[in-house]
Amino acid sequence: MIRINLLGSPKPKSGKKSSAVSMPSMDMGGGGSPLMKVAAALVIFGVINAGYWYRLDHEKKAIAAQTRLAEQKNRELADIKARYLERQRQADAYKRRVDVIDQLRSNQSGPVNLLAMIGETINGTEAVWLNSLQDQGASVAIDGMALSNEAVANLISNLQKTGYFRNIEIKESIQDEQIKDMQAFQFTLTCEKAKS
Repeated sequence: MIRINLLGSPKPKSGKKSSAVSMPSMDMGGGGSPLMKVAAALVIFGVINAGYWYRLDHEKKAIAAQTRLAEQKNRELADIKARYLERQRQADAYKRRVDVIDQLRSNQSGPVNLLAMIGETINGTEAVWLNSLQDQGASVAIDGMALSNEAVANLISNLQKTGYFRNIEIKESIQDEQIKDMQAFQFTLTCEKAKS
């Protein structure tokens, strides 16, 4: 029969029995003292830390380079934006001037067109004479003389046909008592200009 000592203590050779029980021990291979192990761990930690610091420093330099490029691009774009805004202001000022000139031209020809249109309409209507014409902005007041009320009605219909006026109202039409030889009517019309 074979005996195995699991306690790890050698069997005493002499006949003495030992009462102390020894615990099994494990041999670590003689790596040196604990101070050497701590130093080795610190060196490994230092190398890892230095590698991490190097990587962070490299990223910091890359970010700084990208920031410089972005700031340079931003300055270039700010210059371009300033030139664009200046040209836009110049274009807006030019457009305002052109609009004012166009408005002045249209206002200048407005009364001429109105008088030409009224003159043609009065000439195209028989037995009607014009005494006065007042342009009041959105409306026109016409005072005149006609030989009959039918001539006044024809004038109103001819003014409507021009398309220049929207509402034509007769304010009054009275017979002129000063003219004794024939029948004459004094009339007053108000005409609202059509929006063009």
